[in-house]
Amino acid sequence: MAAWDKYTAKYWRQAALAAVVVTVETLCDLAQPTIMEKIIDVGVAGRRLDYVLEMGGLMLLLTGAGALAALLRNYLASHVSQRLGADLRLDVYAKIQTLSFDRINRLEPASLVTRVTNDVTQVQTLVNGLMRIALKAPLLCLGGLVMATLLNQTLAAVLAVVVPLVGIMIAANIKLGLPRFVRMQAALDRMNSVMREYLSGIRVVKAFNRFSYEVDRFSGANEAFYQRSVSAGRTMAVFGPCVGVVVNIGIVTAFWLGGLGVRAGEIPVGHVVAFINYMMQIMFALMIMSMVFGLFVRAKASAERLGEVLEQPSDDQGDEVVAWLPGEMGGIAFEDVSFSYEGKTGAPVLQRINLSCRPGETVAIIGSTGAGKSTLVNLIPRFYEATAGTIKVHGIDVRCVSPRRLRETIAMVPQKTVLFTGTILDNLKIGNETATLPELERAARMAQAHEFIASFPEGYQTLIGRGGVNLSGGQKQRIAIARALVRQPAILILDDCTSAVDVVTEAKIRDALHRSAAGMTVLVIAQRITSVMQADRIVVLDEGEIVGSGTHAALLKTCAVYGEIFHSQIGKEMQAYVRAQSGNDETH
Repeated sequence: MAAWDKYTAKYWRQAALAAVVVTVETLCDLAQPTIMEKIIDVGVAGRRLDYVLEMGGLMLLLTGAGALAALLRNYLASHVSQRLGADLRLDVYAKIQTLSFDRINRLEPASLVTRVTNDVTQVQTLVNGLMRIALKAPLLCLGGLVMATLLNQTLAAVLAVVVPLVGIMIAANIKLGLPRFVRMQAALDRMNSVMREYLSGIRVVKAFNRFSYEVDRFSGANEAFYQRSVSAGRTMAVFGPCVGVVVNIGIVTAFWLGGLGVRAGEIPVGHVVAFINYMMQIMFALMIMSMVFGLFVRAKASAERLGEVLEQPSDDQGDEVVAWLPGEMGGIAFEDVSFSYEGKTGAPVLQRINLSCRPGETVAIIGSTGAGKSTLVNLIPRFYEATAGTIKVHGIDVRCVSPRRLRETIAMVPQKTVLFTGTILDNLKIGNETATLPELERAARMAQAHEFIASFPEGYQTLIGRGGVNLSGGQKQRIAIARALVRQPAILILDDCTSAVDVVTEAKIRDALHRSAAGMTVLVIAQRITSVMQADRIVVLDEGEIVGSGTHAALLKTCAVYGEIFHSQIGKEMQAYVRAQSGNDETH
């Protein structure tokens, strides 16, 4: 796969050095049975003690050289495999940052976690095994076959039967094992997904006492993973003993034939001893190859999953040279825009959207649940790409600018407030890492967050737990708004981010934005109609289409959908009460 070319280019020198070291070690191992044969047939048979000592010293020297080569081999294998694992995890993680929401949703977040952790570990283990033993095994096997054949052609007939049988077993191992490991990794994805969903919704589970249901759900995913793991393990477990049986039968046969040859005086004793040693080396090599192929089967499934992520097209595309038009900073234009989520059938989520927002204007977007409000604003920073039509920001087609550069001028507060583990100061600085404390406090005051932050004993240094668990919903939303304001963006998008804030505080936030954020284009999505009534313009969405646009007063007269939303929230009785109160005031 092309995704792996980078790592091949980076580590080929270490791999080449490891190959040289392994070759030296293997030659040392292969030479020893022949030296042993000389000691027996020449030294012992001829009663030449000096020859025995000389060849024995040579064996010790070769053993020492092989040991040093093995140490260097193990060092290289550990270094390269660990470094590769670290690089691979970082590259996959970095790649995920560049993927569009569509691609992340298709790959599934739980699966991505498994790929960054478990799948990388499988590849790392394989690389370590390849450099430590897999390079040596084929050389040892091939060298053993050559040396054994040169030593005695009669006994070598045993190898002509054993080696092809083992080769067939290894091929069957790969063919049967690979699909089982692919299914096993998919089951692991499912189990991680269930666990992740439970942890993210643990409060709901506890509130509704759904422990038994969640345990059953996880038990099902866990059992599926267990069954597939056992299936894969059983398949792999069969081949190791089978290889051992075949090779050991070959060794016993070699002993028998060698014994007959020695009795008949046709084969020297040293030849038999050396041949059996070569057989043992070949058996060791074949067993190692069988084990490594088992690792290979599992790692291949993981490598394919990692390659799927690495080969995804990057979302960070566009012309970095395009300059913003100064007079258009903050301007937004939707020109006949339509959008459908990938793989979704039926009517598009957005249809024929034509909308312009002037720089410095506050535009509110309102509509029923599922009308496409959040989807509409998600198209502006290119979280998703429009299916049809053109979106212009700051006077430039967003497709002509990289998402990274585009988002530098946009700040967004999403529906679901996300705070990160760290201090309040750390979370605010996500909006602008170079912001000074006065700038952070100014943004917090605009978001009506400074007062409650200052009430904490440690103020802005107060530690926030994961997801902001030690803050109320309204406090988290106000910190998120302050974080966006710290950026001082040309465009501010507030996606229903004041739902947990009381009406009075929300009004103060709107007033602060109106007074202190002049020149900033603000898009507000809200469910409460009181949140949008004061906007310069209100856009009404219904089933993915714009059905009204104008001021609050104009829409009450011209847009039936807006009127229904207004009446359902304000209530006829409350309106009558307000009118009655107004009449009483006039009488008095």
